[in-house]
Amino acid sequence: NETIEVEHCKFGFRKVEFMPNGAIHINGKSVIFKGVNRHEHDPDHGRAIPYNRMIQDIKIFKQYNINAVRTSHYPDHPKWYDLCDEYGIYVLDECNLETHGLRRKIPRSDPKWTNSVVDRIVNMVERDKNHPSIFMWSLGNEAGSGENFKKMKAAALEIDPTRKIHYEGDYEQVISDVYSTMYGSPMSLAKSGEYKKARIGWWKRVKPKQYRGRPRLLCEYAHSMGNALGNFQKFMDVFEKYDNIVGGFIWDFVDQGLRKTSEDGKEFWAYGGDYGDKPNNKNFCINGIVGPDRKPNPPLYEVKKVYQNIKVYSVDILKGKVKIHNKYQFISLDSFDILWELTANGEKIEEGQLRNFNLGPGEQKEVAIPFKTPELKPNTEYHLIIIFILSKDTIWAKKGHIVAWDQFKVPFKTQAEQKIKISTLPSIEIFESNDKISVLGEMFKVSIGKVSGVLESFTYKGKEIISSPIVHNFWRAPIDNQILPVLLVPSLKHIIRKNWRSAGKKKKVKNISIEEFGTQIIQIHVQSKIPKGKKYLNTTYTVYGNGDILIENSFIPKKNMIRFGMQMSIPKEFNTMMWFGKGPHETMYDRKSGAAVGIYTGFVEELIHNYVRPQENGNRTDVRWVAMTDKNDNGLFVSDVGDTFLSVSAWPYTMDDLENAKHIHELPRREKITFNIDYKQQGVGGDRFGFFDVHDEFKLKKNRQYRYCFRIKPYNKEMGEFNSIFINKSPKIEEL
Repeated sequence: NETIEVEHCKFGFRKVEFMPNGAIHINGKSVIFKGVNRHEHDPDHGRAIPYNRMIQDIKIFKQYNINAVRTSHYPDHPKWYDLCDEYGIYVLDECNLETHGLRRKIPRSDPKWTNSVVDRIVNMVERDKNHPSIFMWSLGNEAGSGENFKKMKAAALEIDPTRKIHYEGDYEQVISDVYSTMYGSPMSLAKSGEYKKARIGWWKRVKPKQYRGRPRLLCEYAHSMGNALGNFQKFMDVFEKYDNIVGGFIWDFVDQGLRKTSEDGKEFWAYGGDYGDKPNNKNFCINGIVGPDRKPNPPLYEVKKVYQNIKVYSVDILKGKVKIHNKYQFISLDSFDILWELTANGEKIEEGQLRNFNLGPGEQKEVAIPFKTPELKPNTEYHLIIIFILSKDTIWAKKGHIVAWDQFKVPFKTQAEQKIKISTLPSIEIFESNDKISVLGEMFKVSIGKVSGVLESFTYKGKEIISSPIVHNFWRAPIDNQILPVLLVPSLKHIIRKNWRSAGKKKKVKNISIEEFGTQIIQIHVQSKIPKGKKYLNTTYTVYGNGDILIENSFIPKKNMIRFGMQMSIPKEFNTMMWFGKGPHETMYDRKSGAAVGIYTGFVEELIHNYVRPQENGNRTDVRWVAMTDKNDNGLFVSDVGDTFLSVSAWPYTMDDLENAKHIHELPRREKITFNIDYKQQGVGGDRFGFFDVHDEFKLKKNRQYRYCFRIKPYNKEMGEFNSIFINKSPKIEEL
């Protein structure tokens, strides 16, 4: 009379339809799968993933607007499907069949393999068929094609005729019910939406008649290995434009690194080769939007923004008129609070809430944000941000969690810029020796080397505020997607073009001239020859009597550039960074949609990002100004001049350290901080793995002139608050 065992199964009802136009409807509504591929991985237990890690994963999905998962490349632990049912995640359930390098031989149509492959699909379908979250079965991954796959499909449909079948390896489009590919670009994907000849795999094209009426799916896309996920918004633009393009699954969710401790007691993430394993693919399995311990990698914030289900459009932003679009297919917006803020140069000046707002699934509505026109100030940017937060606790996030946001620049007509009379500036003196040009002011001294052509010393009140010369820099520590082919095949090392690595060091000064404007302003013009330069690199240093220094660079490259900027070291105590620009997290030229313009601050150690394999990191884009200060608020201040905005980053190590380290514990902590002040660096790409797919608009292209200018000056706490003193561009001097 004892209970020995209890089995139970929650169940649900839903209707999945493949429509004639190629759309997939669930419960009568067209759905875009905003998905990720997920391997079962835990940094401490490997494939034996604990239940609490599963819960952590599913909550991250929901909090970052991920609505679908592909169980790459095998059926997952049974409890995972229970969680997907409960939390609401669409599942593409994949059979454990991958032969990869032998895909042209096994299993093909060989009857020796028939029982094995059919047994695998039958086991999966029988085990998982009662989970309503599963919307489609997948026959496997990268295992070729042949008659055995037809038999697998027939076996699955005999058990469960209610679900369709996915298989990316069906290059002839005779087995799969969807047209599925990997790593297509947004442009090639759009061709499928227009029913043009499209590429399947990397070598074969299919005709429209072969896939017309079938959903178009990317079972793997946006290869997120390290510092990647560039131009991600472009994919969503295509998903939303064409009915037959139903979304995709990012490769992939989690960095598959294992926690390990070095001989000197430092913890790091281990990958291929770190256990003496040979052969290995090094860090090829480190390609997640979260780290092994599930800490967000910067691309995750881009995913959240692009995948969000609420969109705000500007109608007449000066009058506060916007249109809100509820992209959710099944829920209204009454479960969210809508907040708004108006900022002036990053400082909040007005805020409010839209109350009792409701908008049904798929609906759009114009509303007025009731901000008042502020007293307009010169040199001031105004932004309006609209934020959607949870109005109550859910099983996946607490009340107040941000689910969506959009920000707009409000184009108020501000007052004319303030001018300063030259005669009011303190006088400065210039001294010239055989090796340098020095400019001396009341409390500062600047020295520019005649051989180097760069600013070598900058003292304020007798203290040096830079620790090394401000040199030109055209290089960055290579990112994973850029060097992946070399990691896998070392003989391909020639494909990494290092032309720009030593360009700054090989610079040769050809001419230096001095121009004086009264006793208050001095300009030093430097012309330098740079390898791969079409013309001279022109650098102008303008030194003002008040201690401001403007540094302007102009250059035309003969080859596409990796970076156009300057680099220096600053004292270690200047370890707090405050900036007005995109943030708070790392952004890149082609990955900054997920960051809002504002004022942010943090310690340098907090603002770097430890990718599992060290690489370029910590960059902030669209920067108007940045301050590097010590605990007493003394330091260095840099601001954009000319509205190109800056890209900046600061590291507690050098760029050589970053390039040479293979693991995060190998990165030293130096006695100086490396500080980068860039025009831009090229994008990070990521459409495909093994190919550095940076889109044209995110390149620094050859035969074009690039110019940028920034102001650098000392800062101390007596000068006042950053926002009241320094957010403006350098005040206009009377025409010289």
